[in-house]
Amino acid sequence: MACNRNCGLLSGAIIGAVLAIFGGILIPVGDHIIGKAIEKDAVIVNGTTAYENWIVPGSAVYRQIWIFNVQNPSEVLERGARPKLEQRGPYTYEVRYLPKENITENSDGTISYMLPNAARFIPDMSVGTENDTFTCLNLAVVAAPALYTNTFIQLLLNTWIKSSKSSMLQNRTVKELLWGYKDPFLNKIPFPVDPVLGVFYPYNGTSDGLYKVYTGTEDITKTAIIESYKNKRNLSFWEGYCDLVNGTDGSSFPPFVKKNQVLRFFSSDICRSIYGVFHSKQKEKGIPLYRFIVPREAFAAPVEVEDNYCFCTEKVLSQNCTLGGLLDISACKGGRPVYISLPHFLHASESVLHEVEGLNPDEEEHETYLDIEPTTGFTLRFAKRLQVNLLVKPAPKIEALSKVNKSYVFPILWLNETAVIGDEKAEMFRKKVTGPIYFLNVLQLSLLIAGSVLFLAFMGSYFACRSKKLK
Repeated sequence: MACNRNCGLLSGAIIGAVLAIFGGILIPVGDHIIGKAIEKDAVIVNGTTAYENWIVPGSAVYRQIWIFNVQNPSEVLERGARPKLEQRGPYTYEVRYLPKENITENSDGTISYMLPNAARFIPDMSVGTENDTFTCLNLAVVAAPALYTNTFIQLLLNTWIKSSKSSMLQNRTVKELLWGYKDPFLNKIPFPVDPVLGVFYPYNGTSDGLYKVYTGTEDITKTAIIESYKNKRNLSFWEGYCDLVNGTDGSSFPPFVKKNQVLRFFSSDICRSIYGVFHSKQKEKGIPLYRFIVPREAFAAPVEVEDNYCFCTEKVLSQNCTLGGLLDISACKGGRPVYISLPHFLHASESVLHEVEGLNPDEEEHETYLDIEPTTGFTLRFAKRLQVNLLVKPAPKIEALSKVNKSYVFPILWLNETAVIGDEKAEMFRKKVTGPIYFLNVLQLSLLIAGSVLFLAFMGSYFACRSKKLK
């Protein structure tokens, strides 16, 4: 009788040990199986989940725009006063809704494509219509002295500016400022020049690229990383490593993302590669995500972050490269003095913010982030936030700018380009990715706990019975 009982207890302990061991074995084995399945479906090859997600975003991408309205135009024009600005918006457009074009699978493990540019106005997500009018910077007049530094040419420009009755400021509708208008000053210039001007002009009907990216078939760690942009590995805008095209386009990254990684991605909007660092864990529609943010160091002055030396191209305005928070992309914009910053000059030097009134930088509202599903590397939610500014500088020979006392950066607008995974795609993600991983983790944990508890309980009972018998 005692033997039967002891044998039963030992059998129970052995079963518990086997379950615990199986649960332990299941951790590396299960992870390996899932890893292999993810690798197979994460490569950018026709028929995979990654390819379907890559051809056209499964979620709507919206570009919200806030325009800075000048509230004291007469003081700015007559006395050179600091502009008082008030943001108005959002004016919302859906972008990136067209599938990639000219897709070519190459023999070297890469795939090439063009990214079509298209934007359509979404009235229900906007504060007004595209015909709302603003008092804003005159793009052509302000850019003129940067494009033409010769004194004689500036005297000629002054004649055409005066005859067109243009000034440093102008009144424009949302549609004109963003997508293009025929500028009266440029229209007066007697030699060939495109008189149409706009912050995003030309946009609709154009394409960005050619992009060439790794598919991941030969090396999974290179999935979606850009091999070349416009058939080049560099941009010809910056010096040194700053000129390289690094990382992906931001819509996805190689699978199995870790918190300690630096995620690099290229943005043609700002004519440079940039990076994100881990910030926090997030969750969207039941899917665990890693949030990576673009840190303040990315736009810091070289005196603070030495690696940023090659992004400093203008020594006067930057006070010999000691000011932070601004990126001069004039070389990328045909010489026009365009400066990129974070909205409301977030993380910029105090003196940059001091040149205008009405800005209120706020990290939560104005920082750029990407929320990435770490197993697949897909970006399931993001907010790309940028501000477009123009350099205003003294030009004594141009009457419209004669009241400008010193060079400063004038904000025109800021944008927030966002997307969140849709319900249908989220359901697919839960079934194919997070669901199996969650089930496997629960199974592993359950077997470990149940097996350990059974083993300890039965072994405890066995030794308790043995001790009673010895007495």
